[in-house]
Amino acid sequence: MTIKKGSVVFANPAEIRPSVEYGLRLGQDKDTMIERPGEVMGYLAFGHPLLDGNGRTIMTLHSVLAQRAGFSIDWSATNKVDDLNALTSELERPGKGILDGYLAPFVSKPIDYDRLAAQVVRASGLDGRIDTDEILGNSADPEVKAQYEAMLRKRMRR
Repeated sequence: MTIKKGSVVFANPAEIRPSVEYGLRLGQDKDTMIERPGEVMGYLAFGHPLLDGNGRTIMTLHSVLAQRAGFSIDWSATNKVDDLNALTSELERPGKGILDGYLAPFVSKPIDYDRLAAQVVRASGLDGRIDTDEILGNSADPEVKAQYEAMLRKRMRR
């Protein structure tokens, strides 16, 4: 199945794992994580394997990667609408620094591991509602496949 949220078409099932693995590989490199935390988040988000829980899961994982790199992001100080706009732009144009720039004001010294979960829970908009997700259909359907391929071409233009 192909999942869409707003204007963003997420990775098809066969490409979820490579996208998330690439994001994890980038996120485990301390220098990359420090310099491009938004890009890392973008690759993790592109995987979008679930209809519910992606935001919380990705923020938690990203928070641990940031902690390992020596910093934290104060998710509770961010705004859901602004977060989603920056993330959408990052997903449409990966590697352009869009989400990195958005996250920069929220970067701080690392917080204790035992406080990471509470910080993610306090982030705005993580109420579990899935009202904006849309299942476009089977990824083998010609129309769905055409939409997905158009999105990939757009992402690959760098």
